[in-house]
Amino acid sequence: MFYSTEQNLLTQQPEITLFFQQQLHKSQLPTDNGDLYYGYVIPEHAKAAVVICSGRIEGLDKYQELIWELYKNNYAVFIIDHQGQGRSYRVLANPHKGFVNKFSDYADDFALFDRLIVSKLYQGKKIILGHSMGGAIAFDFLTRFEHNYSGVFLSSPMFDIFTKGTPKSLAKLAARIACLFGFNKHYAFGQADYLPIAFTQNDLTSSETRYDLFRQTYQTDSALQLGGVTYGWLNEAFSFMATLEQQQLSIPLFVASAEHDTVVDNQAQLALVHRQSNAILQTFANAKHELLFEQDTIRQAVLSRFYQFCDSLS
Repeated sequence: MFYSTEQNLLTQQPEITLFFQQQLHKSQLPTDNGDLYYGYVIPEHAKAAVVICSGRIEGLDKYQELIWELYKNNYAVFIIDHQGQGRSYRVLANPHKGFVNKFSDYADDFALFDRLIVSKLYQGKKIILGHSMGGAIAFDFLTRFEHNYSGVFLSSPMFDIFTKGTPKSLAKLAARIACLFGFNKHYAFGQADYLPIAFTQNDLTSSETRYDLFRQTYQTDSALQLGGVTYGWLNEAFSFMATLEQQQLSIPLFVASAEHDTVVDNQAQLALVHRQSNAILQTFANAKHELLFEQDTIRQAVLSRFYQFCDSLS
């Protein structure tokens, strides 16, 4: 297997950029509410297709390294920017506000993408690779829609939010009350427009190289920037996560958990995996939230496990 490394990443950036510009097909998927931006690349003899369901604030521009790497390992790759982020349409006048009318809207979009794009272009084995909020969206899609995926690999899935110093019950109550009083499109307390936090203060990764590249990408094109969440998004996320206890997946699930995650709640991942009949959870030591953008030792361990998981599926 080929693994991209921090040491070579900067020197390989021109090759990755060229691949992203010339080989990754990019287009728009029209919906009733606006256009969803997506990309795909299919090697001639692909062993399987990886459909990436990205996290909050993310989009396909951020995943250039991983898409290139997967392609070099002979995987077809499909990825869509969720509504309200990346280059897809945004609901509110202030494009920085993280908002969704219903959390299920994300999975509805993903189902449309799967039906109209992925399934028409690729008929072989398919695996979902979901990260953070994308993990919750993938789980929602797989439990509500008919599909032909062989398995799902989730990196730091958002099955509950890590509310830091605020008691979770209080955070839920505040979001619900704010929405009742019509503040659903207002930033939640402490949230604001896009702000590039210094690497030394970030909660996402311990790879300075990958963190700097992510921030440079967003600095270069302000259209990619997204700020904090609104009370509406928060309330919808809490409401959705409360429904997870009743859900059962019909396909193999692998959850990669980050030991030092301060974005999502790892206990919720453990609880959900225990309720599934065919699920594995592995915690990656010393890892922060973004396992797919971590330093090499962690990231390679995660991707190695991902490739093993793919190979184990029929």
